[in-house]
Amino acid sequence: MAPRLPLAVPLLRRAYMPALVSLAGAALVALLVFGVLALGSNRTLDQDLAEGHHPLAPSANHMLPVLTGTGKRSLADYRGRVVMLNFWASWCPPCHHEARLVEKAQLGLARYGATVLGVTYEDAAADSDGFVHEYRLTFPDLRDVTGEFAHSYGTEALPESFVINRQGRVMAISRGEIDNRFINEAVALAQREPASSSAQ
Repeated sequence: MAPRLPLAVPLLRRAYMPALVSLAGAALVALLVFGVLALGSNRTLDQDLAEGHHPLAPSANHMLPVLTGTGKRSLADYRGRVVMLNFWASWCPPCHHEARLVEKAQLGLARYGATVLGVTYEDAAADSDGFVHEYRLTFPDLRDVTGEFAHSYGTEALPESFVINRQGRVMAISRGEIDNRFINEAVALAQREPASSSAQ
């Protein structure tokens, strides 16, 4: 009887195979559904803009630590000014490539009381500070330590930027590095909607 024991192993595998296949299939379907739902929620802003709508910027009242100094601020603190919200991190190679263009945007926006608002994404404060000094960035920065704020914008990769008007509505999105055209559009909006004296 002993020689027959090994024959039980493949038979046992055959008995469990349909169940394993069913479980794997169910898991795959669940992952696909999750992916579709995540994609839908993450790209709501893009869809709204494509349809000609300008939604309110998400999580505007979410308080984040300032990068330099102490205290916290939110996007809502900049209401009344055109803002180019820029998500970046020191560990992101494209962010290094983009940094000087973002500073160029700041110089153009500042002429009209507008600003770039940088938000570091899951980055060590010391590394972020080094990045700011390396590229001599002059715009304010906040720290998104958990990534929660960035995720509300559908940000899963860096860099990404959002132009927000004086009323707090999203007017343009760059999923990736900005270019001169994006800067020009942001500056033109700031020129059309200069900040009130109380917002500067």
